[in-house]
Amino acid sequence: MEAHYVCRILDLIEPESLQILGMSEDEARRRVGSGDVQAVREIRGSFALTSRDGEVVRLARSLDRPLRYFLAKEKSGPMLIVADRIDVIKAKLDELGYGDQFHPSYTRMVPAHHVTTLRLVGCPDPAPVHRRFFDPPMATLPADLDVIGERYVDALLKETRIWLEAQRQDEPLGVLFSGGIDSGAVLLALHHQLLELGRTPTVLKAFTLSVDGAGRDARQARDFLRRTDLEMLGEVIEVEEQAVDPWRAVEVIEDYKPLDVECAAVGLALLEAIRERYPEWKLLVDGDGGDENLKDYPIEENAELTIRSVVSNPMLYQEGWGVDAVKHSPTYSGGLSRGTVRTYAPARKLGFVGFSPFTRPSLLQVAEAIPFAELSDGSHERLYALKGEIVRRGFARVTGLEMPIFPKRRFQHGAGDEDLFAERFAQPKHAYRSHFLNLYAG
Repeated sequence: MEAHYVCRILDLIEPESLQILGMSEDEARRRVGSGDVQAVREIRGSFALTSRDGEVVRLARSLDRPLRYFLAKEKSGPMLIVADRIDVIKAKLDELGYGDQFHPSYTRMVPAHHVTTLRLVGCPDPAPVHRRFFDPPMATLPADLDVIGERYVDALLKETRIWLEAQRQDEPLGVLFSGGIDSGAVLLALHHQLLELGRTPTVLKAFTLSVDGAGRDARQARDFLRRTDLEMLGEVIEVEEQAVDPWRAVEVIEDYKPLDVECAAVGLALLEAIRERYPEWKLLVDGDGGDENLKDYPIEENAELTIRSVVSNPMLYQEGWGVDAVKHSPTYSGGLSRGTVRTYAPARKLGFVGFSPFTRPSLLQVAEAIPFAELSDGSHERLYALKGEIVRRGFARVTGLEMPIFPKRRFQHGAGDEDLFAERFAQPKHAYRSHFLNLYAG
């Protein structure tokens, strides 16, 4: 006789954390549950959704937030736990008496832009099936930087407006601001759209971190604001060096990749200081995803990459090598699909609601349509120069604004001086991973 299994699902995603736009949560879940990838593609906003139909469970998420799951065994059948954090899954297993089944490497991440389907039918463990719901065509735009810039900035402004219209008009808006291309574009887009909507821009602040009174970002931010006549929006947040704690960042983001740990450690210091200064502040906007969209990472620092792989693989920086690749991590996903925790987790921990327009599909669709191979012609320098030109020209054509463009600098490099970086992040590559695994040892 065939065994009869009873499966149960514990969805620990807090409904209030969802930011679904233009449709109800129930409708969005119905679309995920249908398995119709085109229907899921039409869900807008920030979401991490689970839907069940008997033994079939489907999950989907947007790029800007994690969605994890773990399959436990009960006598009556499988139990699926869904959450946004590994430690939340562990705590629930401990509560139910199944903690001995847990290891962090057994957790799985739903890859962004895919519907993940599981059939909970007992032993053996079900293999997830991933079906892509977002697959923009590559290199369909002409090699004209004015046209590209106009399309990209127009999409940026539209997504910013959609998000603004979903917020209370008097809700304060904070931008995590370095004066770089991405945070600068976000600030200009918010300010422009507030005026277009007839709202007061006084709700807007540009928060810039300075560690021990140092850092090139603070000077760059002041210069950007001065050149755009927005000096009244700037606010420098000063913290001491001890506030930048990479070990705590590992615990918060539940990951150990050095660049993400460094970014999260600096981000945590900034967010904690903002929270202390403004206990009721809620909304924060950042430029996460801007580098990934316009391929502005130094290829020379990654031995696995060539310029050909960067310009030829669809959404490489957003998704990694793809869910079917040997290098894909089922525990963490890849690219920004993995790295999104560096901003999402610190913001959630401190009670903020984050938003980056650069993670929205409409921005990615324009970015993927850029003919990077043709425009760069095999040159790293040409590739790196594209981002500033695209955004600068886009703002000039769409809004008439002249946006200052400064050389690229990572957030963790601009917040303090060189001694800060050397002292706080001088760890061997494996140290962060060992620290994370030790959280679950014993």
